Amino acid sequence: MNVKRLLAALVLLVLCAGAAVAAPLDVFKDMKGTLDIAGGTAHIPVMNKAAQSIMTFNGDIRITVAGGGSGVGVKQAGEGLVGIGNTGRPLKESEIKEYGLETFPFAIDGVAVVVNPKNTVRALTAKQIAGIYAGTVKDWGEVGGEPGAINVYGREDGSGTRETFTEKILGKTELAPSVNVVSSNGAMKTAVAQDARAIGYVGIGHIEESIAGIVIDGMIPSQENAANGSYTVVRNLFMNTKGTPTGLTAAFIDYIYSADGARFITESGYIPVPRGQ
Repeated sequence: MNVKRLLAALVLLVLCAGAAVAAPLDVFKDMKGTLDIAGGTAHIPVMNKAAQSIMTFNGDIRITVAGGGSGVGVKQAGEGLVGIGNTGRPLKESEIKEYGLETFPFAIDGVAVVVNPKNTVRALTAKQIAGIYAGTVKDWGEVGGEPGAINVYGREDGSGTRETFTEKILGKTELAPSVNVVSSNGAMKTAVAQDARAIGYVGIGHIEESIAGIVIDGMIPSQENAANGSYTVVRNLFMNTKGTPTGLTAAFIDYIYSADGARFITESGYIPVPRGQ
């Protein structure tokens, strides 16, 4: 192959690669309209990245993303107030029946127990954690830390993060009335980061330097370990719609399953789930 042909081939490869990168957004080219999304707060980073990408590509599309928790996602999608309602847990049969919802799992997220970085405790058993949330273990000195009261933080009823934490760690343990309730992963991070005696829980994707993850029964909280099965406090993240999605809603869901969507999911600290799994 001569130099001209080689250069032509290279240009063709570059153009094809560029087309492949742009392809996931092409479906939005001639679209107009608004899509409202609400629900699980763990989903927000992924939804925001996808929404921004789409709106940058096409200024005639407006996408809003709000939180509120999994319960809000179910209710608002079911009542037609939003096009997509996000949940950090599977839909209940009663919810599917009442609202006619369809569900789309798109990512795997681990749920991690976290403390303030000033806390020397970095490992606990599930039994110790259950005791802390039940109020029978009240002092950090009882679990190997510096003596001092344990300030316990939890999520609101209806939170998918809370349901996973309860199912995988607490079981049937009844929560103490002294548990401080916060309304999002972001609020939990802020509470724990500002309280040296705090303990709480967040999606693993939310762990950063302001909070410290706890090893549970020898399991290290990381997305890699959640993916390979060595960390078992995990859940799926779901998008839910009232009936079969169409138009902009369907295109958005398709985009989350595209190569761009997988990148947004990974960048947000989660593990992509192929469509249909």
